[in-house]
Amino acid sequence: MKIYKVGLPFIGMSSLMLLMSPLANAAEMSNMDHGSMDMSGMDMSGMDMSDMDHSSMDMSGNMSDMDHSGMDMSGDMSDMDHSGMDMSGDMSDMDHSGMDMSGDMSGMDHSGMDMSGDMSGMDHSGMDMSGDMSGMDHSGMDMSGMDHGSMDMSGMQGGEAPADARSPDYSNGVPYGRFGKPVMMGSLPLWGVSVDDLGYQFDDDQINYEFDTWYGTDSNRVTLRSEGSIQTKDDKEIDSLTSLSYWKPLSIFWNGEAGVAYDTENDKSAVMAGIAGTAPYFIETDARAYLYTDGQVRLDLGAEYEWRLDQHWVVIPEVELTAFSKDDTDNHITKGFNEFGADVRLTYEMLSRQLAPYVGISYETALGNARDLRRQEDEAVDSSSVTAGVKFWF
Repeated sequence: MKIYKVGLPFIGMSSLMLLMSPLANAAEMSNMDHGSMDMSGMDMSGMDMSDMDHSSMDMSGNMSDMDHSGMDMSGDMSDMDHSGMDMSGDMSDMDHSGMDMSGDMSGMDHSGMDMSGDMSGMDHSGMDMSGDMSGMDHSGMDMSGMDHGSMDMSGMQGGEAPADARSPDYSNGVPYGRFGKPVMMGSLPLWGVSVDDLGYQFDDDQINYEFDTWYGTDSNRVTLRSEGSIQTKDDKEIDSLTSLSYWKPLSIFWNGEAGVAYDTENDKSAVMAGIAGTAPYFIETDARAYLYTDGQVRLDLGAEYEWRLDQHWVVIPEVELTAFSKDDTDNHITKGFNEFGADVRLTYEMLSRQLAPYVGISYETALGNARDLRRQEDEAVDSSSVTAGVKFWF
């Protein structure tokens, strides 16, 4: 009887321990260390890994047949450490299609995780990663062997645009209508006419004019320019200098010109080159050189400033200087500076500033040896006159 009294408590205690062993194992797995664990053939379909430490876990072996299809990682994995996890083995056939990772993984550390192995055949097609992963650290994770060629990222923001996202002409399939395709103004050929001076000098009884016309774009133009005077008494002589040139911008404020010219005063043609633009303080400046067929060189310099009194009234002072390279007594030309001219005009701009009548005073004088030559031929050395006229453009 004593034997049976001793044996029954022992059997009862043993049964209780057997019943409690699964609970003890489940409790111990929450803090398990997988530092040297070989997982090459394990089935992890129902494992709870909420507090597991993977810091020294070695997965460098052959894990090609591991099945994670039913693995539940929906719990709190915020403190899981994968910093030393070695996954350099062959994982080409691992199946994560049913893996649930919807839990909190915000604190997971993958900074030292080595995934340099062969993962080309890993299947993540059904993997649920809807949980919070905002704090996961992948800064040191090596994924050089993984193949994401067929990974579907269509729901993610960004990525490459479709091939037909935008048409080459930016119309996106919408027709331009009856007005046709728009054209940028800078590339559209245009034309213009500018008459800078068309006025009468009362004391000299002559009409002065200066105009230029052009056709082209903002970067290339053909320009026809002419300036001169027409006598209104006696023989009604016309003195003019006309040029046909190619115009092109040289910088922001300066333009270059090159072409041919004809001078009616000495009845000779010439090759012309010049520069025109805006000097500091908004002074309109131009310089043109003419090489005649007989070797004579003419240089014309000019400067003009617009002093705007209000939106319509403008005072325009202008000066001109002419020089030659050698003497030509037949045409009343001497070597050096020959003539200086200046005028001041008061204009009133109207019709969108395209039309501006003016009144003013003009002055001309001979310089250097040209003064002596004019005196010898009984011609005036200095002259001044009241002028009135109009300037316009269209």
